Amino acid sequence: MDKTFFFYDLETSGLKAREDRIMQFAGQRTTLDLVPIGEPVNILVKMTDDALPSPGAINVTGITPQQTLMDGMSEAEFCRYADEEIFTPGTIAVGYNTVRFDDEFMRAIWWRNFYDPYEWEWKDGRSRWDMLDVVRMVRAIRPEGIEWPVREDGAPTNRLELLTAANGLSHEHAHDALSDVYATIAVARLIREKQPKMFEYLYKMREKVQVKRLVNLEDKRPFVYSSGRYENEFNKTTVAFPLTSSRTGNVLVFDLRYNLEEIDVENIYPRVKELCLNKCPAVAPVGVLDVNDGWGKIGLAKEQVEENLKILLKHPEFAEQMRSENEERAEWPEASEPEAAIYEGFLNEPDRVKTVAVRAADVNKLADFHPEFDDARLPELLLHYKGRNFPTALSEAEQEDYEKYRRARLEKQAPKFLEELEKVEDDFVREELMLYFQSLQ
Repeated sequence: MDKTFFFYDLETSGLKAREDRIMQFAGQRTTLDLVPIGEPVNILVKMTDDALPSPGAINVTGITPQQTLMDGMSEAEFCRYADEEIFTPGTIAVGYNTVRFDDEFMRAIWWRNFYDPYEWEWKDGRSRWDMLDVVRMVRAIRPEGIEWPVREDGAPTNRLELLTAANGLSHEHAHDALSDVYATIAVARLIREKQPKMFEYLYKMREKVQVKRLVNLEDKRPFVYSSGRYENEFNKTTVAFPLTSSRTGNVLVFDLRYNLEEIDVENIYPRVKELCLNKCPAVAPVGVLDVNDGWGKIGLAKEQVEENLKILLKHPEFAEQMRSENEERAEWPEASEPEAAIYEGFLNEPDRVKTVAVRAADVNKLADFHPEFDDARLPELLLHYKGRNFPTALSEAEQEDYEKYRRARLEKQAPKFLEELEKVEDDFVREELMLYFQSLQ
């Protein structure tokens, strides 16, 4: 199976993947050598009538709900297109902070449109990668040949538009999805050219099985770890040590920059991080620090790490304490709607078969389609799916139920929306959003 990259980016109506909506999807397929394949993709997705956008987000992107309604696909249409034409077998989905942001929005839109929220990122040779953590690790331990931006206060920053500007890469319209896609491809080419070994290594390490070989609870060893959770002054990079498994089957790791016995009780847990094995973490063997002053670049000494590890190993009870605390902190609040209940269990096989039938049904079939689901989330989700995408398929009783749901959701969002709207200085954006708000009443 031929593998390809598909670089993609989203512009959204807000920051919460399970509540807000995708408004723009853009992408470009390339070979593994970063040569473009085919034409770019640039799609608007219709804003659904059960959601209010964040005025702050619209002020940044400039994409109004009215634009999406005029020129966009419905969510159901977009999901079908993305499934059939974009996230095809062998596709490696890549972006800049996509694993923690865009990918979550994609999972949410798949779920509320009756697609499996996970298959697009693993089935039939598919996988994903994130250039942000690649940038973090390259900057930290192999920065040579690349100009690295800093903020006005001198602190390091990895913002995409500043990274491209510092290196003379084209990035004409930051926060436009397609422009950000081109910028991400340009950054990937830059790293591949200047630090090819690191690029190829982190490409291989995007796979969960590779990460587990390095971050191994059966044979615990320190490793280099770059993450947004770590200090900016050390380029988001430290040496960590695997402690134990988390509630979700990931790995809790301790930051060996710190001496466990010298940390105040209230500051211990922040030194422990959950490493998510399937989120393409930027990890590497400690040996990468032994060349080109790697230790000095991240503000650590080998002896310091060795001493902190000895102290950590003197406290075998610490791992269990952190596992218990992780379980207490990891409790999710109960979802108020089925769209937000995406992580509350997998579907059984009979329900999976019925979801395929749902998304294959046209408006006429949906009008008379009333499957008996086992999963309690799906009947209400189907009502909302029909209301958002196929309102003429609703019966009179269903119309009343959907309208009740829709109005309640909008009433809940309205106070924050109106508060944010007052802060928008752009007259056009503010007027368009007020008109849209009034149209939903």
